[in-house]
Amino acid sequence: MASPEPSSRRKSETAPIRVITIDDHPIYRDGLAALLAIHEDLRLVGEAGDGIAAINLFRSEKPDVTLMDLSMPTMGGVEAISKIIGEFPSARIIALTTYGGDTDIHRALEAGARGYLLKDSVRHEVADAIRTVHFRGWFIPDAVARRLAEFVPRIELTDREIEVLELMAKGLRNHEIAKVICRTEATVKVHVQHILEKLGAGDRTEAVVIALARGIIHLN
Repeated sequence: MASPEPSSRRKSETAPIRVITIDDHPIYRDGLAALLAIHEDLRLVGEAGDGIAAINLFRSEKPDVTLMDLSMPTMGGVEAISKIIGEFPSARIIALTTYGGDTDIHRALEAGARGYLLKDSVRHEVADAIRTVHFRGWFIPDAVARRLAEFVPRIELTDREIEVLELMAKGLRNHEIAKVICRTEATVKVHVQHILEKLGAGDRTEAVVIALARGIIHLN
């Protein structure tokens, strides 16, 4: 994922971040609406109460960030995330849940979620997560990353491979990573290949998802 050009970056940083919220509890949606309303850089553009409605809403609004509850009737959040990502690969979705188990987190990330929040998160963390996912691509709270790391065996990556992986997660291409770490692009390609092999990933995006889900890296 290439970094945006300076002009487009300035435009994206001045325009409000357009958000939709998906949750089957109206009271919780009202709480999110009230939260978003106090931040000038965040704008609520739609709400839905189940996964099917979420897909239709996403198609019509094309939001910058989606807050998606995982447990809903008709169609759950994981399936809705998977279907939205299948149709809109660049969609940025934050999974919301009351449960912090590692299986739940894995399912959400593997479906294509770019972030994960517990519903009892404090107000500033929700707003920060939206901004982080919008501008940087990923948000996994430290507490969640540590919980995952406790249950999943750590894969032995070198310090350099972890550094490259973190830069990959930020959307840098090989030639950009090469400049940051002061190495040749060919060297970076070797690091990337080793990362994919060690993580058993088919591509860069899958490698980042695996690393985030296993607590190998965290970007917030």
